[in-house]
Amino acid sequence: MLIDGQLVEATGGGTLESVNPATEEVVGAVPEATADDVDRAVRAAEKAGPAWRDRTWTQRAAVLRQYAQVLEDNLEELAHLDAIDSGNPITSMRADVQSAVGEIRYFAGIAGETKGRTIPSGPDALTFTEFVPYPVVARIVPFNHPVKFASAKSAAPLAAGCPVIVKPGEQTSLSALRLGELVKDLFPAGVFNVITGNGATAGAALAGHPRVPRVAFTGSVATGQRVAALGAEQVKHLSLELGGKNPLIVFPDADVATTAKAAVAAMNLARCMGQSCGSASRIFVHEDVSEEFLGALVEAVRKLKVGDPMDDDTDMGPLAFRAHYDKVMGLIASGVEEGAKLLHGGVRPEGLDKGFYVEPTVFAQVDMSMRIAREEIFGPVMSVLTWRDYEDMLEQVNSLDVGLTGNIWTNDISLALRTARRIHSGYISVNGTGKRPIGSPFGGFKQSGIGKESALDELLSYGREQSVTVTLR
Repeated sequence: MLIDGQLVEATGGGTLESVNPATEEVVGAVPEATADDVDRAVRAAEKAGPAWRDRTWTQRAAVLRQYAQVLEDNLEELAHLDAIDSGNPITSMRADVQSAVGEIRYFAGIAGETKGRTIPSGPDALTFTEFVPYPVVARIVPFNHPVKFASAKSAAPLAAGCPVIVKPGEQTSLSALRLGELVKDLFPAGVFNVITGNGATAGAALAGHPRVPRVAFTGSVATGQRVAALGAEQVKHLSLELGGKNPLIVFPDADVATTAKAAVAAMNLARCMGQSCGSASRIFVHEDVSEEFLGALVEAVRKLKVGDPMDDDTDMGPLAFRAHYDKVMGLIASGVEEGAKLLHGGVRPEGLDKGFYVEPTVFAQVDMSMRIAREEIFGPVMSVLTWRDYEDMLEQVNSLDVGLTGNIWTNDISLALRTARRIHSGYISVNGTGKRPIGSPFGGFKQSGIGKESALDELLSYGREQSVTVTLR
């Protein structure tokens, strides 16, 4: 692990196995951090904070640009590590590294927006505000985009002047540790730290540490609720980017073939096997085009190549780890038991006897009483619901306690915008696949989270506003 500029083992000597989900073979071991390790990282960050804060924003931005260059220079190695460790296809992991490079450069470019303001206070006083970075930031990220999240999601706090402690997903930590090795001498000791270990131990110790006032978490709703409970005890500033059960609405005027292909893309099947909080896993199709749409959707998923994530021609690799594979297969079984019609997939692909592989899965005749329509599966499972009444459809779309993204397909722009305003989600895509330009705020409504990421809003969330009044004599 990287703590205080040094590469160290866990104090207790414990390790966690890293398993290649394509072969089920152990490919490495990562330190299993203890609460003492977390405390050491916190105190190192605290010590390093004032000097990092006091650098000019242009100086911090220069380091961030070097950080981005390190990732770009080591793109192939980091992408290979993630493909081996997470099962995500090598092509999408290359794209992940490049995406992280872009986001780091973005935050380097806007670091100067951490500025104050003046307030009218009469002829005998001057009142102004200053941006004061948090002394320590914990950045806890999930397993699905390992190096992208470990690197890009540390960019905003670093740009704001905060030292950071990154805790990657326990199942896919190899690339984050390699990242720590690569940047060990780039940042001053204690400014950038990487700890690994179980969420219940290391993650909880970090989220609940009394000297960590700012925690940013990305992951499931259930874990986010635990992080929020820990933060509430000490009135921490929290941001939570949590799960979703995201709708894609198909109106009868949409081009069916194009929309079906877009639905596959919006599901992130060929990027991370649907292991994405933004995946459009609930598809609401108007009855007039439902039969045609289902045919086109099944045809599109059949074209996806499932196989070795190290093969450039692979579209879908395995799920990330055994327990998650078992959960996804259990939910697929529940869909069949509850009466949904399995049109494609739901089983292990033929010829792949090892690994946590699942064929891309399409269910029809789904209704909102079914688990596959209500629970975030976080896997390659698409549930298609049909509708005729607009108001009833919107009621079903908004019926869940989560609201991260939404997708609308129609040629009627007025209808699209009116519908977007009525979807209770934080990010809406019209006639798209959910791709977001850098700088567009991302975050959910309801139990999908608190706060915005990947934009100026995130940068400013890593500091507090201090007001100063000077009486003139």
